[in-house]
Amino acid sequence: MLKPAHGLIVTSATLRGGEDWDVAEARSGANHLDKAAIRFAAPSPFDYANQAEVLIVTDIKRGDTAALAGAYARLIEASGGGALGLFTAIQRLKAVHARIADRLAREGLPLYAQHVDPIDTGTLVDIFRDDPRASLLGTDALRDGVDVPGDSLRLVVMEGIPWPRPTVLHGARRAAGGGNMFDDRLIRARLAQAFGRLIRRADDKGSFVLLSAATPSRLLDAFPPGVNVSRLTLDEAVRRVSQRLPSVASLRHQADDETIARTE
Repeated sequence: MLKPAHGLIVTSATLRGGEDWDVAEARSGANHLDKAAIRFAAPSPFDYANQAEVLIVTDIKRGDTAALAGAYARLIEASGGGALGLFTAIQRLKAVHARIADRLAREGLPLYAQHVDPIDTGTLVDIFRDDPRASLLGTDALRDGVDVPGDSLRLVVMEGIPWPRPTVLHGARRAAGGGNMFDDRLIRARLAQAFGRLIRRADDKGSFVLLSAATPSRLLDAFPPGVNVSRLTLDEAVRRVSQRLPSVASLRHQADDETIARTE
């Protein structure tokens, strides 16, 4: 890639991951270049402290699928839709979807899901983007590559910490990259990517909910400085989400007003 190029730019909002430049250069491979890389960083244009919050739910027992599904349903109802639900396992995604899709549909809140709906991911995202009452469940492809600004995405719910899978390849990378420190860097990057789906423009607001009581404090610097992080029960999280985010009724009125305006 380098031989025919006059220059090469590697850019990512999470390249450094809150660490120093040596980590970023090792992650990108820039430390293998013949000449030292030129570094540049720009501050985020977003006011994360006022636009977003992180809620860590402490009373969902790991492995309790019914409780997990109930948490997703209650949070989506509290936000009136507009939720992106992220999973680390397809099997749990399917189990949660099967338990809550009808319940949400009765409330006028459509629910779509990767690996369930026979629609390609890009089309699912387009459908989700077009309806502020819809919600979408997915895995890492949605965690790392979705751009849905505005009210259509105002809540992100993760089932738990995205721990790396203990594969042979991961074991080799972990041994070469510093053991536990390598794992922590990987998890921080995944959390930062997931949080990054929430705020896409200056007037966005939303809540990021992590359904994992066993969230180590050392990983919380994955979130932007100034963002309030709270550990609380599901009841408290549902109340916070309902207070922070627009209701279904207000979104319906907004949609009706836009329809009338277009008609006129």
